[in-house]
Amino acid sequence: MPFRLLITIGLLCVLLPLHRGAPGPDGTAPDPAHYSFSLTLIDALDTLLILGNISEFQRVVEVLQDNVDFDIDVNASVFETNIRVVGGLLSAHLLSKKAGVEVEAGWPCSGPLLRMAEEAARKLLPAFQTPTGMPYGTVNLLHGVNPGETPVTCTAGIGTFIVEFATLSSLTGDPVFEDVARVALTRLWESRSDIGLVGNHIDVITGKWVAQDAGIGAGVDSYFEYLVKGAILLQDKNLMAMFLEYNRAIRNYTRFDDWYLWVQMYKGTVSMPVFQSLEAYWPGLQSLIGDIDNAMRTFLNYYTVWKQFGGLPEFYNIPQGYTVEKREGYPLRPELIESAMYLYRATGDPTLLELGRDAVESIEKISKVECGFATIKDLRDHKLDNRMESFFLAETVKYLYLLFDPDNFIHNNGSTFDAVITPYGECILGAGGYIFNTEAHPIDPAALHCCRRLKEEQWEVEDLMREFYSLKRNRSRFQKKSVSSGPWEPPAGPGAFSSPENQAKSREKPVKQKIPLLSCPSQPFTSKLALLGQVFLDST
Repeated sequence: MPFRLLITIGLLCVLLPLHRGAPGPDGTAPDPAHYSFSLTLIDALDTLLILGNISEFQRVVEVLQDNVDFDIDVNASVFETNIRVVGGLLSAHLLSKKAGVEVEAGWPCSGPLLRMAEEAARKLLPAFQTPTGMPYGTVNLLHGVNPGETPVTCTAGIGTFIVEFATLSSLTGDPVFEDVARVALTRLWESRSDIGLVGNHIDVITGKWVAQDAGIGAGVDSYFEYLVKGAILLQDKNLMAMFLEYNRAIRNYTRFDDWYLWVQMYKGTVSMPVFQSLEAYWPGLQSLIGDIDNAMRTFLNYYTVWKQFGGLPEFYNIPQGYTVEKREGYPLRPELIESAMYLYRATGDPTLLELGRDAVESIEKISKVECGFATIKDLRDHKLDNRMESFFLAETVKYLYLLFDPDNFIHNNGSTFDAVITPYGECILGAGGYIFNTEAHPIDPAALHCCRRLKEEQWEVEDLMREFYSLKRNRSRFQKKSVSSGPWEPPAGPGAFSSPENQAKSREKPVKQKIPLLSCPSQPFTSKLALLGQVFLDST
């Protein structure tokens, strides 16, 4: 059976009963509102569309709109809520038209899923109210940050917001989300050591490092990922410059024989000679900056570990070539498969398809159970745990499917696109260049530039309307005075009557985002091609 078909059948067998829920004690269907804020529903939603299950995507969108409520007394991880809930809703919002969902006027700059994403993100904003601007790790969705909340947050929990929050600011026109994400990124950058490394836990009140182990894995990983993806999504040279500076320090102090170890952030001395499964995203990230040779060498190191155990243990002792005690499990993480997908798109190397085949066979053989795919508790004897993480549906299966599906719309090279008519003009969407957040939720970069342009045009229209009505009121007052008091005389005092230009300057209006050239997909008739979010114009 073809691997794509195998993956599709396996996933849909899980998703359909999962989304409908097991029956309650009385045999009735469960109330989705009872499941907190429906994490798995949101996290797996865009996977349905990528696999082609349009009807189920449409049904789940209705379920979410009817049942999800974020005004609940729940302590939630700021990091996880952002990448899974906010990211999942933003992606589903941007893909909803492709899925045949009826969208409202103004989409993609408005819509119910976008409003839900904004509501969820606003619940996270109190976490950023710290002296440093770096967020707490946990927030109560109803009451904000608890008084006794620990100020210690991991690096990834501080630096993994720019993709979702900048997208949200671009789509809604509210800069607060991108602003807080950029402040957090800047504070981390300013906190690096003299040799250019960051630790993995910091006190967000004092700015002091609590855990000083530096590496590319757990607690740090997606910070580096978001510098690169944020740079691509926003065409931000500063973010890329930050990453490249980190990359030099990482190569100088942590890389040994194409493995990456953990070192002391101030001295560069080795503290843990281990490979963590979360580090397997790194070859994929290297491919995004064009460092293919180093990416392939590191990937092949990680692939040898997979072949040794039929999966990646959470920790692997590099000198001993074996698992670390109490870290022998594999919760079906996606990172190595993610890297295989990126590298295959870049190189076409069949070795990467071999990894995909091995992954499908291992997961099917070892972890498939009656109600889903179980976490592997111990790779040494393949004992299973009674749980399935939502990232298996959001990431692992998605990346596997995309690895074997070269014709998927996600892989669009710009040869096709959708022209969307909005109240403010025409936008080009779906041209490719999707940026995956760290939970594998794809974001269409063209939508950001489309909505930024529309918001700016809307602000210009509002300015003109204010100016028009201001002049109309002044003319009306002049006419009344002419009728009642004889000839009009200019008001006394140099500031008594402001020119329209001065009135426009004095009014407060939203801060506009500077848009790089060729990034805005609001198309004139001379447009010939949209490629990866870029617009190329006919110079003639």
